[in-house]
Amino acid sequence: MSRRTLVFVACSPHPRSGVSTTARLLTDFYLSRSTEVEGFDTDPHAPRYHELFPDRTRVIDTADIRGQISLFDRLLVDDGIPKIVDVWQRAYDRFFKTVKEIGFVEEAHMRGVEPIILFHVDQTDSSLASAQSLSAAWRNLAMVVVQNEGAAPLGAYAHETLGHYPSTRKFVIGALDGAVAKSLEQPNLSLSRLLVSPPPEMSIVVRAALKAWIAPIFTQFRSFELRHDLDGAQFLK
Repeated sequence: MSRRTLVFVACSPHPRSGVSTTARLLTDFYLSRSTEVEGFDTDPHAPRYHELFPDRTRVIDTADIRGQISLFDRLLVDDGIPKIVDVWQRAYDRFFKTVKEIGFVEEAHMRGVEPIILFHVDQTDSSLASAQSLSAAWRNLAMVVVQNEGAAPLGAYAHETLGHYPSTRKFVIGALDGAVAKSLEQPNLSLSRLLVSPPPEMSIVVRAALKAWIAPIFTQFRSFELRHDLDGAQFLK
């Protein structure tokens, strides 16, 4: 089996869709399994993702040529280390414009690197149009739609809405009670360590709620990883 280096691009053209939450969860998923991971935060003004993982992420200004070089050259390295890019909504257009201009997707595939778009959906027509535009531009680009029920709930017609998106795979991030969600803002809270050694000062109720929230999300990530490995197995081709 030949395993390609994965590059996850968590993105949405709209704010408050849960992009940084997904980047955080995916990073903690790998850390919970003692797997090396590298992240990039494209919000140079309020880099929340970087603040959570200062030793494992870098802040990138995609409007700056030096930032583009630092980001894309690193993403093209086939070293087996998963890369996670948190694409700020204001960097969305610039990011994908650069991706197209430099032929990043095509170059990545030639180098053994597989970009995977984690597209965060909402109820707007423009969200769907943006996802369709990405799919049309790169037919061989893997896309997973992400439904964050706390940040951008789709309501009773979620299944129908998701059915219009150009993807057969999805991640669902459940909603959290407000008081529990607030605990996620603690700067030193590690979700990967929480699973094995929760902070002693944390309420047992909050601890249980967070574990119940994290478990199905990590299960989805693991299932995706297993399915991806099977799809890439040489003996299945």
